[in-house]
Amino acid sequence: MQPVCIVMIEDDEGHARLIERNIRRAGVNNEIVPFRDGTSALAYLLGPDGSGEASARRHLLILLDLNLPDMTGLDILEKVKANPHTRRSPVVVLTTTDDSREIQRCYDLGANVYITKPVNYEGFSNAIRQLGLFFSVMQVPETP
Repeated sequence: MQPVCIVMIEDDEGHARLIERNIRRAGVNNEIVPFRDGTSALAYLLGPDGSGEASARRHLLILLDLNLPDMTGLDILEKVKANPHTRRSPVVVLTTTDDSREIQRCYDLGANVYITKPVNYEGFSNAIRQLGLFFSVMQVPETP
């Protein structure tokens, strides 16, 4: 079975380092491919032609911040879930927003998990550590 690659879309460098450190601390050694904006992340996920063929054979888990400099995470989520090659990839929304309408919108668009980044370090670390356990047991469904 091919290992799951973790795609982290997070523009805040401090948050990105914290997320990665806690994933590693939880014993998850999967490759993490970081992006700081939606444009480059979508280019990686959907390929230069936007067809999604680039991800046809990849096993991906996407960590997605909603507040990015060039577009919203909702735009990315919508594109990923609308594409036949990436729609089965699990998406974990990690954001500071706890607006119930936004949370519902993420689930409506196909997000698998929504985690509000607690501002305090301990709470955030615990949330990410639990996520690490989730990664280690998770298997991505095979694409036909």
